Amino acid sequence: MAKQIHMNAFTQCSICHHSKGQWKHPLDGSSLGYKDVDYWVDLACMLEAGCFDTLFLADVHGTYNVYKGSREAAVRHTVQFPSNDPTLVISAMAYATRHIGFACTYSTTYFAPYQAAKVFSTLDHLTRGRIAWNIVTSYLADANANFGLDDQMAHDERYDRAEEYLDVVYQLWEHSWEEDAIVRDTVNDMHTDPAKVHEINYAGRYFNVPGPHMCEPSPQRTPVLYQAGQSGRGVEFAATHAEAIFALYPHLDACVTGVKQVRKAVRAAGRKANQVKIFPGITVIVAPTDAEAQLKLETAEQFRSPEGSLALFCGWVGVDLASLDKTARLKDMKTDAIQGLLGTFEAIDPDRDWTLQEIGEYLSIGSVMPKIVGSPQTVADELERWMDVGGCDGFNLAPVDQPSGFRDFVELVVPELQRRGRMRTAYDGETLRESYFGAGNKRLFPEHHAHRSLPPWKQPKRK
Repeated sequence: MAKQIHMNAFTQCSICHHSKGQWKHPLDGSSLGYKDVDYWVDLACMLEAGCFDTLFLADVHGTYNVYKGSREAAVRHTVQFPSNDPTLVISAMAYATRHIGFACTYSTTYFAPYQAAKVFSTLDHLTRGRIAWNIVTSYLADANANFGLDDQMAHDERYDRAEEYLDVVYQLWEHSWEEDAIVRDTVNDMHTDPAKVHEINYAGRYFNVPGPHMCEPSPQRTPVLYQAGQSGRGVEFAATHAEAIFALYPHLDACVTGVKQVRKAVRAAGRKANQVKIFPGITVIVAPTDAEAQLKLETAEQFRSPEGSLALFCGWVGVDLASLDKTARLKDMKTDAIQGLLGTFEAIDPDRDWTLQEIGEYLSIGSVMPKIVGSPQTVADELERWMDVGGCDGFNLAPVDQPSGFRDFVELVVPELQRRGRMRTAYDGETLRESYFGAGNKRLFPEHHAHRSLPPWKQPKRK
């Protein structure tokens, strides 16, 4: 049987997420909808009707102020600003749906692990086991001051700190409460057995957390774990912790190479390669015919904002492209922002002498994600090619205009993929982890890093 395609909708509680300038497009509803709960509930219901696995909500803290040394372009062109907190709208969307999952970005730099554990346990309860955490270390330097922090921590050290952060939340989620701690014993007047709720007494370089966890075990205990690191250190981190990886591959050849690299790293981390799903980001423009889809692309290009897109990319990589000499090679630079994106344009076309204007124009439609433009049949053909040749497990879809781009995909592409047997027609299991890994897989796999470091009460007693 052909490998099933998992689909995640990728967006943010902000305006024209990855296609700067589209707030001016008559079809785009994000400029008003991003702050309206009905917009999000309607989107979640639409995606569930299309059998999407997840609505994936990005988030950032701080502003994109690298381009020309100012946040002016980012503010002018709505570069993830203004932006609302995504955790707060998830409960409303979960109440209106039964199957679709919700992935939420949450920073290990700005929020204490004790708080993160409580937030995601709460969301897992309220969604009945349909929550995922996109683990980020954050990259916008000007956010630090707003959280009372010093200068931005070096790239690799942020991952070192995140490793310890993850160990703390694993202890809280997996090892603080025994499964049967809630007894509801009316005879002995005991709701929760205190002998089965344990402190974790974590003591590390960055964190000291005694515990216990505030929340009783949720349906998944640990949320589905997303990660998007593509630098060497990022891949190592993802191979240890992630169950789903949001990847950015500029073309199919890069996908082939990247997927092999991730699978190898996962096995080296002592896990089975199929215990991690890999989702390249894509932008799809679809219409009933190829010609109509091309016309939709040309229309979108009339509203694009190259300057806003440059502000976005410069913030990602931590380098002001406007200040560089024409002979500078981004690929050879080091950054404390998103290291893995520095080689993007050399990977897209190594023989092209990219101008600043050309870079901005390319990024303004779907940012760094590959663009698939065409009829439902053309789009489905290309998605199948990425699956079968690239070896990925599905896609994170970021359409140009929202929510209409999601609707087009649900109404046009999903039926074509279902007709080909490449996409589900109904959901398996009850939790998000089951959607990805099959009915019965509600909890982390035994091989996961979370189960390798046991608290004292779980360790075997010496004879």
